[in-house]
Amino acid sequence: MEVRKLKRVLIENSGFTVIQLLGALALMTVMIAIGVPQYVALQPGMRLNGAAREVLGKLMWARSKAVEENNQWVVTFPTNHTVQLLDDTNNNGVADAGESTTTVDISTDYPGVTLSKSGSDPTFSTRGTAGGSTTITITNTSGSRTVTVNAAGNVKVS
Repeated sequence: MEVRKLKRVLIENSGFTVIQLLGALALMTVMIAIGVPQYVALQPGMRLNGAAREVLGKLMWARSKAVEENNQWVVTFPTNHTVQLLDDTNNNGVADAGESTTTVDISTDYPGVTLSKSGSDPTFSTRGTAGGSTTITITNTSGSRTVTVNAAGNVKVS
């Protein structure tokens, strides 16, 4: 008798009702309505952190290339959203013919972020040291981050 009853229950229960589907849809709508604004609010902070890490990475890369290639590398900030890396093979601090430069536009990947520099342009020597200290401030609507280069060539984000 139990097997017949189980078969009947399985056969009669063939899907979801419209009310069940609407309830699930309403629950998903509420979850999305709560989650999307939270995600949008987090984006400026994520962009700021990403831009700071990008600048940090470019500075550390220039330092390592100076040591590896045994020549000076100069990092400049031509605009408030670009970083320029100069492979200064004759070590005069100026981009001459034949010396390669790489320009990175931070605002491409991190819109709304601006850069400002205080101190001299970081110039990394063949020993990895920098010619003075530099502070780069990265700013957007969520706040600011600071990337510092000290005379020893150490680069850090704070």
